[in-house]
Amino acid sequence: MQRLSPLDAMFLNQDSLTAPRQIASLAILSAGDHQLDYDRLVQVINDRIDIVPRYRQRAMPIPGRFGTPLWVDDEDFDISLHVRRSALPKPGSMASLRELVGRLIARRLDHDRPLWELYFVEGLKGGRVALLFKAHQALVDGSDTIDLAQVLLEETAHERDIPHQEWNPRSEPGSTGVFLGSMSESLRHPRSAAIVMAHNANRWAQKLPLVGRSTVQSGPLSAELGQHRRFATVMSDLDDYRRVRDVHGGTVNDVILATIAGGIRGWLLTRAEPVSAKWRFRAMVPMSVVAEDGLPTSLGSKVRGHMLSLPVGESNPVVRLHQVSYALKDHRETGSAVAANKLANLPGFATSTFHAVGARVADSNQSLPHQIVITNVPGPQEPVYMAGQQLEEVYPCLPLSEGRALSIGVTSYHGKVFFGIVADREAIPDADVLAQCIEEALTELVESIDGPRNRAPRGRLRPSRGDA
Repeated sequence: MQRLSPLDAMFLNQDSLTAPRQIASLAILSAGDHQLDYDRLVQVINDRIDIVPRYRQRAMPIPGRFGTPLWVDDEDFDISLHVRRSALPKPGSMASLRELVGRLIARRLDHDRPLWELYFVEGLKGGRVALLFKAHQALVDGSDTIDLAQVLLEETAHERDIPHQEWNPRSEPGSTGVFLGSMSESLRHPRSAAIVMAHNANRWAQKLPLVGRSTVQSGPLSAELGQHRRFATVMSDLDDYRRVRDVHGGTVNDVILATIAGGIRGWLLTRAEPVSAKWRFRAMVPMSVVAEDGLPTSLGSKVRGHMLSLPVGESNPVVRLHQVSYALKDHRETGSAVAANKLANLPGFATSTFHAVGARVADSNQSLPHQIVITNVPGPQEPVYMAGQQLEEVYPCLPLSEGRALSIGVTSYHGKVFFGIVADREAIPDADVLAQCIEEALTELVESIDGPRNRAPRGRLRPSRGDA
C-alpha cells in the first residue's frame, strides 16, 4: 500500500466546504449515429478502470494523524455512486448546462470513498450529451494517476479492446499496524513527518476564530469564498490567435493571456471600477518545461509556476500583447519551454491531466502573492473520441483557493479555443459578463489587423456562440 505524498496530504487537509480541492473538466460529445447512454458509459468505465487502480481506492487516515494517509482498496466500491446521471430541462441550452456545472463543481467529494465523480448529463440541445469529470487534487498527479478523461480518449470512433481482470479488493490493514508503520516511516523520513505535523497544525488553526488578521486580499478578484460557484464559457477560433501572433509577434499563449487581460479590463469597466493605467493583477500561470532528457513526455514533462503581471490598466490591446510577450520572454529564452505543437502531439495526451497538474503547481505556491490562476493547455487539432462519440467542446474547471474568487482554464482543440471560467457565486455574480468581455478583447486584437467589425456595444450581452 502506498502513502499519500506530503503535498497530496496537504490538499486533502485543505479541502473545505468553501474551497473544495478538486479539478473538473466539462466535455461535450456529438450526437453521433448511436447516442451514448448511461449504461454504455458505465460499461466503458468498468472496462478501463483497471488502468487507473487508484480510482477504486480511498484515502485512509492514520490514527492520531501521525503520518500521511494510506491509499487502500475500497472494499465497498460501487461505480454507480461515482458515475451519476443528470438531465437538463428543455430546450437543453448551454446556459442551463453552465448553471448545472456551477452547482456540481461546488460540491465536495466524499472522503470516505474514492475521490472522483463523473456526471452523465443528457438533454443538451441537438441530441448531444455532456460529461463532467471531477477528481480531487490529491488523486490526479500526472505521474501515478492520470485523469479519467485521458483513459476514455480514443483517436478514432472505434474503441480499443482492453483486457479486463476481475477485481478483488485487498483487505484494509489493521489500525495498530498502520500506526506502528507510520511511526517507523516518520523515524526514517523526519522531514516528511515534520511537513505532515505542520499541515495538521495549520488545519486546526484554520478552525480558530480570526483575530487581528485578514485572510482575504483586497481587490475585485479577491473575496472570502462562499459555498457556491458560477461557471461561464467562451468558445473562439484558434486561427484568430494565430493571425494576431503572425502580425504582432509572440506566441499563441501570449495572445490568449493578453486576451484575458483585456477581458478583465473590460469587465472592470462594466462594474465602474476606477481602472488606472497602472492597474495590474498578479497571475499564477503554470507552464510546461522539458524533462531532464530534453524531451517532453506525456507524464514526465515538468510544470512550473510562472508569475505574470497582467496589464489590465493598459487601454491599447496591441500594447497589452507586447507587454505580456515581453514578460514571458525570459521563459522562452531559457530553452526549457515546450512548444505547443509538441505538447499537443504527445501520445496519450489529455488536456485534463495537464490542467490538473497545473492547478496542483499553482496551489503548492500559495506563498507567492497572486490574485488569479490561469492554465492554458494546447490540445490535439484532430478530432478525438470518448466511448465512440466525437468530442466537440471541452472546458476546464479550476478550483478556487481561499481569498481568490476567480480562476480561468483554457484549452485549444480541433481549431477552437475554449475558456472555462470558475467564480465565487456571490463575489462575482456577473461571470457571464466577464466571458463576453473576453470575446470582445479578442475582437479588439483581431480588429488591429483586419480593421473594425460590426459588434454590439460593450455591456450589452449577446447570446454566447455556444448557445447557437
